[in-house]
Amino acid sequence: MKRLLNETDQILNESLLGFSAAHNEIVSYNPEPRFIFRKGGATKGKVSLISGGGSGHEPLHAGFVGKGMLDAACPGEVFTSPTPDQMQSAAKIVDGGAGILYIVKNYSGDVMNFEIASEMLEQPNKTILTNDDVAVEDSSFTTGRRGVAGTLIVEKVVGAAAEKGLDLNICHAIGVKVNSQTRSMGVALTSCTVPAVGKPTFEISENEIEMGIGIHGEPGRKRVALAPADSIAKEMTEAILDDLKPARGSQVLLFINGFGGTPSMELYLMYNSVAKILGEQGVTIGRSLVGNYVTSLEMNGCSITLTTLDEEISGYWDAPVHTASLRWKC
Repeated sequence: MKRLLNETDQILNESLLGFSAAHNEIVSYNPEPRFIFRKGGATKGKVSLISGGGSGHEPLHAGFVGKGMLDAACPGEVFTSPTPDQMQSAAKIVDGGAGILYIVKNYSGDVMNFEIASEMLEQPNKTILTNDDVAVEDSSFTTGRRGVAGTLIVEKVVGAAAEKGLDLNICHAIGVKVNSQTRSMGVALTSCTVPAVGKPTFEISENEIEMGIGIHGEPGRKRVALAPADSIAKEMTEAILDDLKPARGSQVLLFINGFGGTPSMELYLMYNSVAKILGEQGVTIGRSLVGNYVTSLEMNGCSITLTTLDEEISGYWDAPVHTASLRWKC
């Protein structure tokens, strides 16, 4: 497929150079080993949040480095885990003396490399593992559920807690809690194409969709015929509700996430479909987010994420945030 690039092996470095230049009031770029970090480095006395994973999911994770979220993001090559030296070097730059908190999506390579980095650190550190995907329990990429769009929810909530000055153990506990109250499921209408491979990750016909797709294009629950959006939303939302089991009358955060090739018009249409289903179930939408935030290159499709809310989580979600891709004031 046609792409805007120079050399395939330079696409990530050149993209990060552009990203850091465009947002130089928020972030800085360390090219070797590669990571994006919060402008100015360490914030004294604050728990430092570091996340990362394979590239191709932008704006996750680099787009969420800044006040109220991450202190650093370690990007690997496209759909490839970052290396332990990236996490270790990032930790040295952003360490404010209150400990390091890694936020890691549940993919085997990510888990292994962040675990090695954790063992290498001299600083106190803990890890939050995100595993919000209800589509499959195991795949070739994971042992247990995949960490997908719900990772953004964890990063935002824990980022606000760390910004408030809470200690490492409390920030970790909040992250574990948010992850336990978050579930996601995705659907793909098309495949994505890894630049270095040059061909679609999987083949799918014009009248088919992949239900329960992963964010690397890995298979989901099943391949089915294309159906109206209401029907697709119903199957996905019911799968999430069956697992999350929010009480009738409870509030949730509804996050409709695009995979990179999905226009906003269709994402908001899906929001409308899910909102009707939740209303019928007596579940109130207390907070919302819609957009392409946890992508899979140019894949056309979306995911639905629900997080059950309480006063603590809502408060941290509402707290001010200023990053390249997520920002608001209260």
